Amino acid sequence: MYQALVLAISTRHADAVDIKFLAGGRGVWIALPLPAWPEYQKRTGKFINDPLAVQVAGHFLKTAIEAGEDGGRELYALTVDQTLQHLEAVTREFGHRHPR
Repeated sequence: MYQALVLAISTRHADAVDIKFLAGGRGVWIALPLPAWPEYQKRTGKFINDPLAVQVAGHFLKTAIEAGEDGGRELYALTVDQTLQHLEAVTREFGHRHPR
């Protein structure tokens, strides 16, 4: 379950957006690197908005849990490439349109 979206610059001095979920009764943060935003725009001409970022982070978390890769960590930091791969998967699932 989605809980929060925070710019990590202000909380942990990181160039990322941190998205918190409640999964298995515990808080899990997914850090999406901010350089993914302009890279996505350069490739597609579209913007990553907050709801789309939440969908991307949720897709990563769901994939990690289903693959048994959820090792109980509190924070997962994605690379730009990982972020764009999950973003592509989300837009495919939503029929090439941004989720709202």
